[in-house]
Amino acid sequence: MIPAVKPLSALMGYLAALPETSDSRLPALSVLSKELGISVATLREQLETARILGVVEVKPKTGIRKLPYDFNRAMKPGLTYALASGSISFHEFADLRKHLEAAYFLEAVQLLTTVDIDFLERLISSAKTKLTSFPGQVPAEEHREFHTLIYRKLENPYLDGMLEAFWDVYHLSGFEIYPDLAYVERVWQYHSRIVEEIKARRYSQGLTLLIEHMEMVAQREKTIPRLSFE
Repeated sequence: MIPAVKPLSALMGYLAALPETSDSRLPALSVLSKELGISVATLREQLETARILGVVEVKPKTGIRKLPYDFNRAMKPGLTYALASGSISFHEFADLRKHLEAAYFLEAVQLLTTVDIDFLERLISSAKTKLTSFPGQVPAEEHREFHTLIYRKLENPYLDGMLEAFWDVYHLSGFEIYPDLAYVERVWQYHSRIVEEIKARRYSQGLTLLIEHMEMVAQREKTIPRLSFE
């Protein structure tokens, strides 16, 4: 027998029913508790859950405000805990990310405009400048933007959320620290070749390079010990 899906809490149901408006402030807790028919203490517990999920913002002067739903923001607390506790490994999540990027690549790159491709090339140029500077810098922001921009035109909030979550965890896990400069240079050589294939509309070749690149990254990630989360 399939278990019944648990309904939303009183507050989450209330929030879900609210329209998305520019002024999304909520009434005071005393007013809300009467409206929802629950105690203020229960309401505070539900409010904390909503805050952790990122669907409300609580500030001293502005009060309580509903936020637009963000899949990554809602997923991140549980994912961070799972990785920190060892319930799941970073490698398992990285493998999911690899398959998602590969599965959506051909569809995504055909939606890229010349402006998007120009921006990808500027990211590559910026990364190379950082790598050749003294002292050398790791182009972490460029790396994240390169991989997430490719899929943005799909306008799939679940995909965007998963990819953003991967890069959040990548940063928290310390994978942005590279002991070998030659390795990072090779990563960006792959990025450059991928963009060349996209520009030439040789999308299948671009996908082959993407998979090769991510296999290389995956092997490196397996050798790095899991770091504790601060």
